[in-house]
Amino acid sequence: MDSHGQYEQQAVWTVVGTDIGPLLLAATRDGLVNVVFHATEAVRDKALDRLGSRLGSEPVEAPDSPLLTEVIRQVEAYFAGERRAFELPLDWSLISGFNRQVLRELASGVPYGSVVGYGDLAGRVGQPGAAQAVGLAMGANPLPVVVPCHRVVESDGGIGGFGGGLETKRKLLALEGVLPEPLF
Repeated sequence: MDSHGQYEQQAVWTVVGTDIGPLLLAATRDGLVNVVFHATEAVRDKALDRLGSRLGSEPVEAPDSPLLTEVIRQVEAYFAGERRAFELPLDWSLISGFNRQVLRELASGVPYGSVVGYGDLAGRVGQPGAAQAVGLAMGANPLPVVVPCHRVVESDGGIGGFGGGLETKRKLLALEGVLPEPLF
């Protein structure tokens, strides 16, 4: 066995087609580690390079991997309107500190069909003044859709920013039946 073995997390990946375009899904033994929007070839290659350098080994394309089977099933059911909550093991190794804390709270505390303000979410993790930092944490979310950063909106009713683009955020909120007004 090579001496680096214990540090390396081999990831497997695949791309699935969805209503918001192709999604790259990557998983390790610990769980789903990365979801990437708009996974055209160029975006995908860049994301896989980044993932490989973070994990210490090159991700392998393996759509039939048992690590991905359940992820694919749940993602497809979500987009078909048949699943409201993801029940998947998550590998949080790509994110740490405050960002991880905020995203974990989001994953456990903001259910399907609801939204939360950036400031409210900051308050929930004991940092009520940190709305901007929450925005940055959402932008750094390695697990969008599954960790639902699309459910975080501005307190004045604005839709807020979104790493996947506002059109994608709108589609996800529409899928969940919560289109906040005004819609721009």
